[in-house]
Amino acid sequence: MITVIGLGAEAGDLTKRGEEAILRAAKAGAKIAVRTANTRSYQSVKALGVEHVCLDYVYENSRNFATLAKNLAKAVTDLGEDTVYLVDGAATEDYSVKALSKRLRGKLSIIDGVSKTTAIARAAGFKGCSFTAASAYELAEKAQTGELALPLVVYDMDDRGLASDCKLILGDLFGEETQVKYVCGGKAVKARLYELDRQKEYDYSSAVAIEEIELLDKTRFGANDLKEIVVRLRKPNGCPWDRVQTNESIKMSAVEEAYELVDAIDCEDDEKILEETGDVLLQAVFHAVLKEETGAFNLTDAFTGICQKLISRHTHVFGKDRADTEGGALSVWEKNKMTEKHQLTYADAVNDVPKCFPAAMRAQKIGKRAAKAGMDFATAEDAAARLKEELAEFFEAYKSGDKAQTEKELGDVLFAAVNVGRKAGCDCEKALKESAERFAKRFTLAEEKALADGKVVTELSESEWDEYYLQAKAELLV
Repeated sequence: MITVIGLGAEAGDLTKRGEEAILRAAKAGAKIAVRTANTRSYQSVKALGVEHVCLDYVYENSRNFATLAKNLAKAVTDLGEDTVYLVDGAATEDYSVKALSKRLRGKLSIIDGVSKTTAIARAAGFKGCSFTAASAYELAEKAQTGELALPLVVYDMDDRGLASDCKLILGDLFGEETQVKYVCGGKAVKARLYELDRQKEYDYSSAVAIEEIELLDKTRFGANDLKEIVVRLRKPNGCPWDRVQTNESIKMSAVEEAYELVDAIDCEDDEKILEETGDVLLQAVFHAVLKEETGAFNLTDAFTGICQKLISRHTHVFGKDRADTEGGALSVWEKNKMTEKHQLTYADAVNDVPKCFPAAMRAQKIGKRAAKAGMDFATAEDAAARLKEELAEFFEAYKSGDKAQTEKELGDVLFAAVNVGRKAGCDCEKALKESAERFAKRFTLAEEKALADGKVVTELSESEWDEYYLQAKAELLV
């Protein structure tokens, strides 16, 4: 069995148990390998005077971090079963040891040493005892999975290029002006994040330590910060307006903010999209905080629910279903949705369409769900024939003078028109919205033209209005 021993962060950190294991191995003629000789803790190995090999050459023959870890693990394995592998710091926090454990399926013995991350945190003078630690080589991956939280120690930052990569990742998370401690050779100096790749020297001991940042001192924020702000606003000494709100009182704000986001998207205004996206997030967090106060659920429950939903409904990505087209993906989603919502019939799915949707959107979704049961028109032309029938019934009711029946028949006309658009592959809500916008623009220009001709618009005949409107339509080309 291969034995891994942590040498600690400094010369003299080697534990008595670790020292005895190394001497036993040397006496038995077992091979002893040191990950690198470029550490202060390597002096402990030299002091013992045992025969050993250093694996620094593996660094030179490795293309990247992932390759290096695997190559070190292979080099150690190739030395034989009784090999003793020495690494600086604590063995359990060494990336090559993790690769070795994976290669050997956990069949190795570990004698841990003094943690180098603890030594870095001590040099940085962290106020508390707890902190997050990550190798500079793993920083991008951990940033993507949201594992980086303050206080934070990033170690293995052994060259300027790696320091530059760390600067960009950490600056995006915490703000490039954030004050940090740059640690090298056991000594810490103050710096700003943007200065991380401007230090005088870098070696195996180089690291960056970032202390916890008070809310009002932050320049970059995350979901937990947004929640903390809302919670503070709801406290007795918070905002009088925010304190009295309920899910019911602010429910329409979510609708308004969603529409404002859609408007920003239509305007292709990235700055406004950014702002409105934040406003939509605020509504979601606010509702979750209100429910957390009652004990119904919390923000983590909300995140858990949406993540579980995305995984369970994308069985063509995370499961055994197949979907090679957009339509196929949607079919898998709908199938899984019906199963999760315990919808035993297609009528259950039809009646599940929210009643608060805009009318055209709800009509299209209802028609689409009914179509999955087989109740649908074969073509857009067939749907258009039904529209003609509904128009005839509308005018019949209109001529009779029955206002209630006329309005009912108008609803049937509009629903039939939505079916025509749906069968033609159109988004009816979007189409109607854009048509109304086009009309508003054309009307505005038509009125401007009439006024420029000295006309009183309220006195224009139908044909005159048509003429000005057609001129505006031709000029705007929209």
